[in-house]
This record gives sequence, C-alpha cells and structure tokens, in this order.
Amino acid sequence: MGLDGRVCAAQPAPVARLVKRLLQAPNLPLATLWAEQLSAAGFESRVLRAYASGIAGEIPPDQALPEVWLLDDSRFDEATAWFASWLRPVERRWACTRCGEIIEGPFETCWNCGASMPG
Repeated sequence: MGLDGRVCAAQPAPVARLVKRLLQAPNLPLATLWAEQLSAAGFESRVLRAYASGIAGEIPPDQALPEVWLLDDSRFDEATAWFASWLRPVERRWACTRCGEIIEGPFETCWNCGASMPG
C-alpha cells in the first residue's frame, strides 16, 4: 500500500548485473586510465578500491590496490584480449605521403605535418 492509501502495483525487480574484476593496478592514476580506455572501447568499467591505499597498514597490501572491474562479465574474454592488444600496440614504419617523413612506432599520424597514415 502506498503512502496515499492506494494499493501499489508490483514493481519488477531490478535486473542484477554481473561484474567481474578485470585487473588490479599498481596505483590509482593507472587504474583510472585503464578504466577510461576500456570504457572508450565499449567495455563499461569502474575503478573500485580507489582510496583503499589509506588503510594499507590495516589490510594486506595487495588488498589495498585499486582494481578495474568490468560491468558485463559476459564480455570478460573480449575485454581481456582488447586490453592486452592496447598495451602492446602494433609497431609500424611508414613514409608520410605529404612530407616524406619516416614514422616509426604505433603512430597513425605524421608528427611533422599531421597527415594520416596511408590506408
């Protein structure tokens, strides 16, 4: 019964989301960066234990590190693979078609003139 005395219709129960810890970071800035990159790639994630380092003497040190959690555990394997490839970008060597500069590394834009890497 509601506050006004009327009978309330049953509300559907909220759907439980299954979350899964993706990784543990050595510090909060890295955990935040990693979670933001995962979210930008379409993997909704959150940083947990962000401020637990303040109680590191009261709990085991490994329990005080920030963690990145994936909000959809069904995409855990996909997110793990994406994250591993993000940490190790493909090394390339290409010549800029606009200015002729040789670009080495994972870069897709010429550092000299700003042109995009050829298709």
